[in-house]
Amino acid sequence: MKSSIMRNRLVAVAAVLVFGATSTLMSIADDDKGSDSSNFKFQSNSLVLSRSVYSGTASTVTPGQTLPPGCAAGTMQVPLIAGGTAKVTVLCSAAIENGEYPNLLDSHNVWNNDTADGSFGITSPIFLDNINTQGKLISTLPVPSNLLITSFSSKSELAVNLAVDGKSITFVGYHGGPGFLTAPNQLDVSNSNTPGVVDPTNPVVSNYYRSVAEVDATGKITLTDGNAYSGNNGRAAMKAGPYYYMAGNDNNGGLSASQLTKTQIGLNLVSSTGAELLIPGQAPPFPPDINMLGDFEVTRVGYAKADKPGKDDNFRGLTVFNNTLFVTKGSGGNGINTVYQVGNTGVLPTPTDHATVPITILPGFPTTLASGTAQDGTTGHPVMFPFGIWFANANTLYVCDEGDGALVTPRTINGQTNVADDASLATAGIQKWALQDGIWRLVYVLQNGLDIGVPYSIANYPVALNPATGGCRNLTGRANGDGTVELFAVTSTISQNGDQGADPNKLVTVKDLVNSSSLPASSSRNADNHAWGHFEVLRTAQAGEVLRGITFSPSAGGNN
Repeated sequence: MKSSIMRNRLVAVAAVLVFGATSTLMSIADDDKGSDSSNFKFQSNSLVLSRSVYSGTASTVTPGQTLPPGCAAGTMQVPLIAGGTAKVTVLCSAAIENGEYPNLLDSHNVWNNDTADGSFGITSPIFLDNINTQGKLISTLPVPSNLLITSFSSKSELAVNLAVDGKSITFVGYHGGPGFLTAPNQLDVSNSNTPGVVDPTNPVVSNYYRSVAEVDATGKITLTDGNAYSGNNGRAAMKAGPYYYMAGNDNNGGLSASQLTKTQIGLNLVSSTGAELLIPGQAPPFPPDINMLGDFEVTRVGYAKADKPGKDDNFRGLTVFNNTLFVTKGSGGNGINTVYQVGNTGVLPTPTDHATVPITILPGFPTTLASGTAQDGTTGHPVMFPFGIWFANANTLYVCDEGDGALVTPRTINGQTNVADDASLATAGIQKWALQDGIWRLVYVLQNGLDIGVPYSIANYPVALNPATGGCRNLTGRANGDGTVELFAVTSTISQNGDQGADPNKLVTVKDLVNSSSLPASSSRNADNHAWGHFEVLRTAQAGEVLRGITFSPSAGGNN
């Protein structure tokens, strides 16, 4: 394993690949055939929706094959920094299903493999749809699958963010390290190592960079490889000034909490997760030169027991507002699900101070552990599941809460079958927070029209797997200058699917009055004759498709 790490280091080179829009042409879904990608340009004042389409077949996975591919079960000895070794056990599994996407012809479901292999995932191509604010397709930019791919069922991937200067959008995907294909239908890539942080205790043996793709107004794609987030995924990236700011999670190996701090690979993992800074165009940095931004620990807010190192920084949502970086944590059993500020107000982190910047919970946001335990030791408290965030102004913050994803026994609510639990029905959706006297306070939750927990049907998809909206994930918005905002969000789901991240989901929009302190009455109408605070569905994913990120389009002049 050591020799493998050394070989990877010797062959690692800068991966700054530039592709013009004319090089991204490929066959795509029938609904996109009207696109004129040969002369691609994002339309001004429009939206960009990221999505992926499953391209696997029955042969993509063979029942009984070892998962993850190449996994070697057994016990290994990992060197300790102080001398000696630590024993770590690596476990493998076997596929229980073939590679078929759920369909009406048989009972196969590739996502059932998730129950056997905790690392299970299949890579798929990335598409960027340019749509207007009514959801109508303008054009589609396919991202070359030999350049960058995503993991189809990984719900936290493919957030898209408009740069602070408005000239480009960014997102994170996978680019194969030396000897590994960048292509659809590769297994378990979302839990692969990065080439620069190879964890021998990770059952996934493949190596893939977590790479930032920057796309300008003409569709030109520039790729910068990174070595952060080994063993897990990069979720979001946003360009501000000369840097990319990123959010993600790492570590899929078997090192214990104590072994993480006593082994070099453990220290490498702990120092390359959470919030990161990546310099566009640079060669992928190796430890200790991966620019992790600060470090949050639950002990800093009063908890006596520390979590597993690195897992309190399991971030996924990200934005920059007023030259300040904000991230969210809303998944995993460790840490605190809440909204954080990274660095000091009005000062973005730099490569010089990256390691020492503070990470703090916004005053008024939850400080309860993800387990539901409060600082006084009491348990059973409500837990937040924040994802995307958008500032309407310095005093108004909208937060997408995806809900807990729990599927309950169907019950009837308001005359409709509902499978969401009480917690999701109470707080999932778009939460509106207002800053009052230095404290953020939850004003209300926009849910009307989301139909949280109500199953919906998808053409050519098994009825037994019909998903229901669970809340929302990625989010963007715009202020209209008249005291109103338009919000656009990608929904989360609840279902019986083996992996809910593979469910067909929705793109929705809702309008709100920024200064309102109470939910709009259902009878209130805006100029378009739509009810204030009522969600409208702009698009529903087809079978074999997932919707991921949403942002406004870039423009050559910037600040679109």
